Amino acid sequence: MPVRRNELRDEPILDPDLPIIDAHHHLITRPVTYMAGEYLADVTAGHDIRASVYVETRAFERTTGPEALRPLGEVEFANGIGAMTATGAFGACHVAAGIVGFADMRLGADIAPLLDRCLATAPERFRGVRQVLLEFDESREFPTVIGSRPPSGVMESDGFLPALKELEKRGLSFDVAVFHYDLPKLCRMADAMPGMSFVLNHAGIAAGFQQTPEERAATFRDWRRELREVARRHNVLCKIGGLGMPHWGFDYSGHEGPVGHLTLAANWAPYVETAIECFGAGRCMMESNFPPDGRSSGYVPLWNALKHITRNAGADERAALFHGTARRVYRLDVDIA
Repeated sequence: MPVRRNELRDEPILDPDLPIIDAHHHLITRPVTYMAGEYLADVTAGHDIRASVYVETRAFERTTGPEALRPLGEVEFANGIGAMTATGAFGACHVAAGIVGFADMRLGADIAPLLDRCLATAPERFRGVRQVLLEFDESREFPTVIGSRPPSGVMESDGFLPALKELEKRGLSFDVAVFHYDLPKLCRMADAMPGMSFVLNHAGIAAGFQQTPEERAATFRDWRRELREVARRHNVLCKIGGLGMPHWGFDYSGHEGPVGHLTLAANWAPYVETAIECFGAGRCMMESNFPPDGRSSGYVPLWNALKHITRNAGADERAALFHGTARRVYRLDVDIA
């Protein structure tokens, strides 16, 4: 699938005065270069992006020193971007106002020194940890979007629950990236740690890659059922996005011309609407997931699509979806007025 991330920057902006906190994005150097300059070009293209949450990809880890502490390098990098853009010299958007770093959750209580170093390095921005927990169905060739495939069995490891307890002690959240068939594991996680916040990434990807239309319809039903069960846990929040990744089964490779927001909205609406129905706007936050979602569209039509899908929601609901929930959950010190 070609990268489309620069397409339709000139598409008319829907609701240009709606403030947005981009609740999930990355900066990387491979397989494509998407650094602060590229992201700033996107967030200043017309939508009112006030701030963003930087999420780990392990792209800027240290290359020396104790392995368990190497993820500190990415937090140092993101904190520098946050400090740079907080000056206002690069526009109104405070990039990396919140930072979600990496820790190997299999290490249990041994992640404590890393967490303390991250908090000392970025006390105003470091808000949580993510370790990608995608367990791939080996019967299908799922694409790799960024980096390599994660290790298997992390949630079943002896260290996982003790590691979560170290996060809870420090008031940090855990970002959860799983496919829909592993959502029951998130339920068990949330039940075991009722005082901790879990943030479900990409609405718990409904894995529809390489499926027939009938199989994808069945996957949607399974995903919706499991998502409703997860939403019964009030310590779980939901990021809505990631729909531009090929794992969902949307294929724009044969699309004639740029992919506009109406095309995206037609495909994404059932998933976006289901997630909001399950969790409520007060527990949902919108994300660009750029640059991975740039496999399907440009940044401008992506946000237009999310705005179009939610166009009939009330003003308070839209405020929560597009900035309020992210600001509260990640405790972001950004101006929305």
